[in-house]
Amino acid sequence: MRDYLLTLCVTAAVTYLLTGPVRKFAIATGAMPEIRARDVHREPTPRLGGIAMFFGLCAGLLVADHLKNLNSVFELSNEPRALLSGAALIWLIGVLDDKFELDALIKLGAQMISAGVMVAQGLTILWLPIPGVGVVSLTPGQGTLLTVALVVLTINAVNFVDGLDGLAAGMVCIAAAAFFLYAYRLWYGYTIEAAAPATLFTVILMGMCLGFLPHNMHPARIFMGDSGSMLIGLILAASAISITGQVDPDALKMFEGSTREATHAALPVFIPLVLPLTIIAIPMADLILAIVRRTWNGQSPFAADRGHLHHRLLEIGHSHSRAVLIMYFWSALIAFGTLAYSVHSASMWIVLCVVALSAIGLVLLLLPRFTPRAPRWAESVVPPRYRRRKPVPAAREAVPEPVVVEEERVPVPAGLHGSTAIGNRARFTDRRKAGTPS
Repeated sequence: MRDYLLTLCVTAAVTYLLTGPVRKFAIATGAMPEIRARDVHREPTPRLGGIAMFFGLCAGLLVADHLKNLNSVFELSNEPRALLSGAALIWLIGVLDDKFELDALIKLGAQMISAGVMVAQGLTILWLPIPGVGVVSLTPGQGTLLTVALVVLTINAVNFVDGLDGLAAGMVCIAAAAFFLYAYRLWYGYTIEAAAPATLFTVILMGMCLGFLPHNMHPARIFMGDSGSMLIGLILAASAISITGQVDPDALKMFEGSTREATHAALPVFIPLVLPLTIIAIPMADLILAIVRRTWNGQSPFAADRGHLHHRLLEIGHSHSRAVLIMYFWSALIAFGTLAYSVHSASMWIVLCVVALSAIGLVLLLLPRFTPRAPRWAESVVPPRYRRRKPVPAAREAVPEPVVVEEERVPVPAGLHGSTAIGNRARFTDRRKAGTPS
């Protein structure tokens, strides 16, 4: 665990320290487009935050390669090199899009090519555990198509949800944390070496998001852009492919009997094998709803609009920060709820807790204008908007304000000009102040 923590810290530190210089570079190169109709920010903000995140990825892989306990991932598997190749390609396309606004079909083609590059180097789905059927082996063609589809869906789901400050980075960080716990449990709990690459990928992904979030929280100083959103989406998909299609369920040795009975008995174990789909359930639902909505309205599925889930939260009255926290809440509830159920499937307490937390989440959705107040002892550590209003001081004794009399223009008698007129105007003014008739 210490090696993973070191990798996490190095990745986060490199990403955090490089984001400031990258912001200046984005401003210098003009990578800060004008505000569009669907944007919620009010000032042009630089993009290209994915540059810092990509170098954070490289730093994490480099550190892990020199650690004794993690070096075996690079020696026994080609998946880290496959991930880096696909990530470099999708990151380069994202950088070009952040600067020159590429066409959506070009980006879609680049996503498919990046997935194909990873498949060509061995990062692909080999089999799928299907409840009621058993473990189904896939042909190379089926594995390639399923891998490419999962990569493209995950990348676009993360890209679609990147609409508020800190939203995409925070949700992906939550997903990576839940996925890391599951992969780490398979790797060290069941000594399944095939889970080691996914464990490394998810901890590096967490470091990238944590290092970028301080610069991206509301109000954001820099956006990750497509260079960042497509990058973290690809890494999340690669982690899912690595552990879903590479780990043989028979290696878990948690059941005996026929394949059908074994599959039913191991259903709680199979649930986290589709954990990548549950941890991005919110972005995936947003993606599906957006495609249906735009197609129903006769628009292109790639046409941008303001109908995403985070836009709806803003429309019903939630603030920017609260909308982000609500999305965090639901993502964590689904991801960690699934993870907890996979560990203790027989416990009803987990189901009851999930139901109770879901009810709390629904209440928060229905109270957009409710502002919680922190107790007085915690007011010094919470933002000002959550502090109780201080009592208004007593009104001071009313002091009469000085009366300002507007000075009227005094007509100058005909024939008086120059200094004479000025002198007479001054005398008329003095008489009026003194109260004497002019």
